[in-house]
Amino acid sequence: MGSVLAASSSPPAPRGPGQVSVPPGFTMPPVSSLPTPPNVGGQVGEVESPLPNPGAFEECHRKCKEIFPMEIEGVRLVVNKGLSNHFQVNHTLSLSTLGDSSYRFGATYVGCKQTGPAESFPVMVGDMDNSGNLNAQVIHQLTERVRSKMAFQTQQQKFVNWQCDAEYRGSDFTTAVTLGNPDLLLGSGIMVAHYLQSVTASLALGGELVYHCRPGEQGAVLSLTGRYTGTNYIATVTVGGAGAHASYYHRANEQLQLGVEFEASSRMQDTSVSFGYQLDVPKTNLLFKGSIDSNWVVGATLEKKLLPLPLSLALGAFLNHRKNKFHCGFGITIG
Repeated sequence: MGSVLAASSSPPAPRGPGQVSVPPGFTMPPVSSLPTPPNVGGQVGEVESPLPNPGAFEECHRKCKEIFPMEIEGVRLVVNKGLSNHFQVNHTLSLSTLGDSSYRFGATYVGCKQTGPAESFPVMVGDMDNSGNLNAQVIHQLTERVRSKMAFQTQQQKFVNWQCDAEYRGSDFTTAVTLGNPDLLLGSGIMVAHYLQSVTASLALGGELVYHCRPGEQGAVLSLTGRYTGTNYIATVTVGGAGAHASYYHRANEQLQLGVEFEASSRMQDTSVSFGYQLDVPKTNLLFKGSIDSNWVVGATLEKKLLPLPLSLALGAFLNHRKNKFHCGFGITIG
């Protein structure tokens, strides 16, 4: 299920096929994918589908994106503290040389409804910064195949964005609907519908429809996606009215993963190609990520776990050759 956030001043424009713009700071913590449930129809003569569930539509390009380094700037300290088996809090202090420094307090609650070896619901996540801005979401497994999510964002004690999602996973397909900032009185809001179908054991096809409206204005964007999964690679292509997005993920061996992304936006009139890699050295608890794109932006991050201590260190540096801009960062995670 994708995040949709409708701005009151102007209708949100998708960042590309399969993606909808999200305001800075409104991050969604990762939640493990819903396991494919068995056929539980119980009807006489019902035949279980031999095709696997294709997963969520928003996860089509995720495997490739995960190997690209995340930008680090300034100094960041994160302290995680587990208060019980179901409740955890965290403190995040960010000192920036480019923007404002901030402090955030977050809390996570995981319920007792066990749906898998590593899945429990409901999940409630929230964080608040030193200005009083709040981000929160609630995720719950309603039935074996239906999952829902609600997310909220406030700024200066006012509700700015909110959305609700519903996802249904069949034996060989996934469908989801997301509503963002619906206002029946003003006739405004945004809706995103996803559908992904397994055609063969390796090939999945689907589409995304983004519809937004406001007084005197409305529009829709349709995107089509195809994903092919091999033994050690995943190739995905998304084409729509907003542009095109293609990605290729390849696992060379147990330590090395590679990825290539192509993005073209018809609204921004911009095209870019990015190459990234991830090198994992488990014997030394090192994780290295690097990337370079067609705009000559080079970046890299290095993460080191200091076992047996509950401590992780992160270093990052990014250089834009065309704009002659450079920034680096250092991060510490405790717990």
